[in-house]
Amino acid sequence: MEVMVPYLLALLLLPLSLIFILRKRDSSSKTLPPGTSGWPLLGENMEFALLGPQKFIKDRMEKYSPEVFQTSIMGEKMAFFCGAQGNKFLFSSENKLLTSWWPQSMKKALLFPEFVESSLKEVSALKRSFLHDILKPEALKQYIPLMDAMAREHLDENWDSNRVVKVFPLSKKYTFDLACRLFMSLVDPEEIKRLADPFTLVTNGMFSMPIDLPGTAYNRAIKGGKMVRDELMRIITQRRKELTENQETEGRDLLSKMLLVTDEDGQFMSEMEISNNIIGMLVASFETTSSAVTSVLKYLAELPHVYDEVYREQMAIAKSKGAEDLLTWEDIEKMKYSWNAARESLRLTPPAQGSFRETITDFTYAGFTIPKGWKTFWSVHSTHKNPKYFSDPEKFNPSRFEGSGPAPFTFVPFGGGPRMCPGKEYARLEVLVFMHNVVKRFKLEKDIPDEKIVFHASPVPVYGLPVRLLPHGN
Repeated sequence: MEVMVPYLLALLLLPLSLIFILRKRDSSSKTLPPGTSGWPLLGENMEFALLGPQKFIKDRMEKYSPEVFQTSIMGEKMAFFCGAQGNKFLFSSENKLLTSWWPQSMKKALLFPEFVESSLKEVSALKRSFLHDILKPEALKQYIPLMDAMAREHLDENWDSNRVVKVFPLSKKYTFDLACRLFMSLVDPEEIKRLADPFTLVTNGMFSMPIDLPGTAYNRAIKGGKMVRDELMRIITQRRKELTENQETEGRDLLSKMLLVTDEDGQFMSEMEISNNIIGMLVASFETTSSAVTSVLKYLAELPHVYDEVYREQMAIAKSKGAEDLLTWEDIEKMKYSWNAARESLRLTPPAQGSFRETITDFTYAGFTIPKGWKTFWSVHSTHKNPKYFSDPEKFNPSRFEGSGPAPFTFVPFGGGPRMCPGKEYARLEVLVFMHNVVKRFKLEKDIPDEKIVFHASPVPVYGLPVRLLPHGN
């Protein structure tokens, strides 16, 4: 019997050896991007969190490749594409080599779990074109006076009576109140609060590690997401009932327009589809826009020469109007320097970090194979402060955006390609209207000159950016 043991072992090990050899041969035929998967299970999540996305990406571009490197984030094998060419490649490969992908933490917290895959993978042309139609400049022009009126009201209630304010939490309040009014005609503070409080839990945990244990950010995000969905379903169901009873055919806001739109077969969007779309729009108009507004005001407080130029431009617009006249599209179009300053703020402190995709087939990029099933990521941080594309990249210089502006695929705060952020124009209007109202009333000084910025879903000032308000004429 003992004589048979070596033979039995050989028979058992032979298949395993063949599998190992075949796998090695298969992997050796593919040159994967350089990089590391980090720690087992944890990947490089800790490094990403501790370093922040900008340093994490810069270090790996220098160590591994300035074109593409591999890592493991949120439990997924991932290829980070870098530089203008990397951005161009991913933006132009949508639905050919790549499809949309959201981290598990975002999907479970934000969307109806039973509806996630069909909602994210198979978005019909009707729904995508519809969202673009209702968020393009021609459609948004009508909202500028309301944006202006709400900005004035917000400053009256939350800024005028204070010597020091915290910009970030107040920006979040303004952007969420405005989104609720424009998207769903919500004006009742208690009704808005029922959405805002749990929504904050969602945004705080939607990029966290998907560990569903009591006390974790992910667990709180899931609970907050359920509360948001329940409240939205109540609002949507009530609005559908009102539209049916009143036989309305014209949408008074974005929610009504979504309830009335039909596809080529005459089918309406379901309540779940509408809820998921509204949640997506709230995410885009809440955390990232609040971050953008905060960053712009931070630079205005830090850089008097930039503030003075913005103030000059905005006061010229204000003096051309009556005191009670609200802003119009024509006024927005005159804010050229202000928008260049805002874009420079978006370059230096981009509110959105990039976007994920999933590969649907093996493909080669820069001599490396990206296997099917891997996740990909493009990031603003591989170009926005890269001296290859922006000279003296740490300097705040709005003149970069004069004339033809930066080279293609280098300035990408809103992404690019078929999935460029459809809310780009909405964000532009919101930022400019708020800038106009703030500088018209106040000069700003930072209360904590060396306040640090940390990265959550978006870059956030550690203490909320407290600023001293200096009313003009004092």
